[in-house]
Order: sequence, then C-alpha cells, then structure tokens
Amino acid sequence: MGHHLDRVPFSGIIRIRDMMYSIENPFRLDQGDVSFDAPDTVKAAMRRAIDENKSHYLQTTGVPRLLELLADKLRRVNRIPVADPDEVMVTTGGIHALYLVCQALLEPGDEVILPDPTWPPCAGNMLAARAVPVGCPVHESLGWRFDLDELESRITPATRAIYINSPHNPTGGVLTRADVERIAAIVQERNLWLLSDEAYEDVIYDGEHVSPASLPGMYERCISVYTFSKTYAMTGLRLGYLATPNSALRERIKKVLFYTCSNVTSVVQFGGIGALEGPQDCVAAFREELKARRDLFYDGIRHHGAGVLTGAAPPGAFYAFLRIDPAWPHEGKGSASWAMAAHLISRARIGCVPGADFGPNGEGYIRFCFARDRRELAGALESMGRAFGTGAISEVAAASSPPPPRLPPASA
Repeated sequence: MGHHLDRVPFSGIIRIRDMMYSIENPFRLDQGDVSFDAPDTVKAAMRRAIDENKSHYLQTTGVPRLLELLADKLRRVNRIPVADPDEVMVTTGGIHALYLVCQALLEPGDEVILPDPTWPPCAGNMLAARAVPVGCPVHESLGWRFDLDELESRITPATRAIYINSPHNPTGGVLTRADVERIAAIVQERNLWLLSDEAYEDVIYDGEHVSPASLPGMYERCISVYTFSKTYAMTGLRLGYLATPNSALRERIKKVLFYTCSNVTSVVQFGGIGALEGPQDCVAAFREELKARRDLFYDGIRHHGAGVLTGAAPPGAFYAFLRIDPAWPHEGKGSASWAMAAHLISRARIGCVPGADFGPNGEGYIRFCFARDRRELAGALESMGRAFGTGAISEVAAASSPPPPRLPPASA
C-alpha cells in the first residue's frame, strides 16, 4: 500500500459538501464555482467535435491547435516569452497541473514554501509527492499578502521551491508588481523554483495581474499553471494548462500526464479551442458581474453580519474571507471557524468553509464564495441575519452535527 498517502489529508470542503446534501434548500456558498454558464462558443465547439466524431486518442500534451492558441495567449496576455507551443501542456484542470508539477519536480523531503492560509489541494499535492509544505503567513493587515522578509526567512537548505497564488484562494489577496519582483529576486538569488498558480488571473477588480514568468530571467525557473475554469466558467469540464521551457522537466511532466490520463478529454479540448478563438468579451462581463456580486455581498455582511463577521472586500478572486469576532460565543470548545461553519449550515442553510481548513493562519475566519447568482446571495444574507438575530447565537452546532475534525499539522 502507498502508506505515504495516509499523510495527505482530505480537504474539509469534502466534509462540508456532505453536510450540505442533508440541508433542504441550501445556499451553496461553500464551493468555488461560478453560476455563469460557459460561453456559447465553447458549447458550439464541443457539439461540433461530437458531430465530427472527435472521440479518439489525441496527442498526450494536447491538440496542436489548442497548444498554438495557448502559446499565443501566454505571449500576448501574460507577456511570457514562450518560444514554441511544445513548451505548453494541456491538463485535466488546474489541480491536475499542480499534481503533475509536484510529481515531476519534487523529491522526498524537498520543502516548498506556500501561503498560509492556502487552498488545501496545494499542500495535498506536495505531500502526495512526499515533499514538505512549509506555510508562510499572508497577513490581513497587508491585504492578505506576504511580509517578504518573513517569506525569505522560511528558506532552508531543503527548500526546493516557492508556491504563489495571485489572486489568492481563499482570501482574494493580490500580489503587487513589487511583490512579484522581490519574490523573483529571491528565487534567482537562492537558486529556487517558483510555482505560479494563476487560476484567477482574469478575476481582478483592483490592481493588476503580473505573471512572474514575464520578468527578466524568470521563465527558465518558473512553472506557470492556469485553468479555463474561472475565466470561461468551465469548472466541470476540467481543462487547464501549464508552461515551462525546461525540456528535462517537460519530459517528466509528460510521463506523469500520460500515466494519469493518456490525454485530456478530446471534446473538452475542442471546447477550449472554441473559447480562445471566440470573442473575449465574456471575460470582462463575468468580471464586472462578479464585482457587483462582491459589493452586494459585502454590503449585506455589514447589515446582516451583526458585527460577528467582518473584513474588507478583496481585490481579486471571488471569495469573502471574513474574520469571526473573538467574542462570538462558541462555548470555547475547539475551532471557532468550524463552529461557525456548523452554525451557519445548521441554522441558516448557508454553505461555507472554515478558515482552519486552509491552514493554521486561517483559524478564526470563514470563507464564502460570492460567485453565486444575486438571488442566492441575497437569500443567504437574509438567512444569516435571522441566524444572528434570533437570540440562539450561543447554541452553536446542533447536537446532531459531527464534531470538528482533528486539524492537520502546520506543515500540511
């Protein structure tokens, strides 16, 4: 048996999903999924692929036309000096891309510095590669960004790479250009790799997105990971990609890609071609609507949160990572964030994820996804107001609710 996998925790998001299935008429603010539908160009391209019987094996790294379009996009939009489409590989979503990179790059015992809090599968993929995730706090007082001196202090002789995710899940923090430049300098000076997860590159309301691989000398030591999920509302179709000019690393990644899926689903790849060849106005339209939903949600929190949940609206992504008032009476037992999640699920039918699930620095916070439609958001906010205004606020987590799980160690 692969005993090392026993060290890899399941994300608490899985437990939350199971809890939500027992709730009648739930508000599904727990999952990081948008309520938009994929553009018609994507659906038309997939229907055409089915009609044309494009249901056979494909090249392992991706359909040539899709790789050409992705290389062009990376050059034009991200300013990354991709020399050849062969430097790009198509994956089964962003999480698959991270798995491939971790398996191909990391040796047992290698340390990878990553944000705390962070999206749980990041640490999970590192643990699956028998590496050691090392959390470094991102600070609410800095707009959920690193203290870069603190980041550098985490480097040891065992450090192999730094992982960044901007815009950031779960907080919505966005690294500034100066941040990215400083991190790039650290990576170059310390001879490290940089793993750049840019899943939310098109969901920025304030500031700019800077791809680290676009900076001088960085493409050679940066592995950039992307997904169609957020940009084109293709979450269930599972289509992502990565880019690196390092031929030896690409050969390793190609092996893991082949042994995990042979090739990414053919029809979905043609849907990706449709997304890139079609008009791009949907990207801006999605972003503007998400911004409106962000503002609606935070206005509602100020009114319905009763001071129990507070926080500034994020400059990127589509999550509200809200601070729980330490005075909130959760009976002083265990995790406040798990208690809050249980309270809102059982008392208000609101799906949400406890901050502790994202790492030790996330304890005391709760995450909501505001990418749901406005009616669902409004309903959730009204239900929250009733839950916080009933006088039953101290009766946290119904007796039938399971106890909070044992939290993973800080390194996870």
